[in-house]
Amino acid sequence: MRNILHWAFGYMLVGVASGLFYREFTKLNEFPAGEFTQLSLAHTHLLTLGFIVLLLVLLLEKAFELSARPRLFGWFFGLYNAGVILTSAMLIVHGMLTVRGLPSSAMLAGIAGLGHMLLSAGLVLLFVLLRSRVPQRQQPAVTAVRVNG
Repeated sequence: MRNILHWAFGYMLVGVASGLFYREFTKLNEFPAGEFTQLSLAHTHLLTLGFIVLLLVLLLEKAFELSARPRLFGWFFGLYNAGVILTSAMLIVHGMLTVRGLPSSAMLAGIAGLGHMLLSAGLVLLFVLLRSRVPQRQQPAVTAVRVNG
C-alpha cells in the first residue's frame, strides 16, 4: 500500500510542476494566450490519471486486498504507470514543439498512442483484478419455516 501512496504523491508533485512549467514556458516563449498546445494537457493527465486514480486504487487495495494477486497486480501497476508516464511525456514533448513553432512527427504520435494502449491495458487488468477480488453477491439462505398446527 505504501508503494501506491508514494507513486500517487510523486504524480501529484510532477503534475503540479508540469502546470507551472506550462505557464512559465509559454510566457518565456511568448506563446499567444488562448492558443492550444498539448503542453497544457500534461498537468491534468498527471493529476487525474496519476494522482487521483492511484488514490482510488489505494482505497480499492484497502477494501479488497488487490495485491493478494501479486502477479496480476504487478502487471496492472507496471503497465498502468508506464502508460501514464509515456503519455504525459509525449504531451510535454509535443507541446514544447508546438510552443517553439517546430513540427511534430508521426513517430511522436505513435509513441503517444503506445502510451494510451499501455494505459488501456492497465485499466483492463485493474478490472480483471477487481473481478477476482470483489466477492460475488451471496443469495440469502432459504430456511424452511415450520408451522405448528
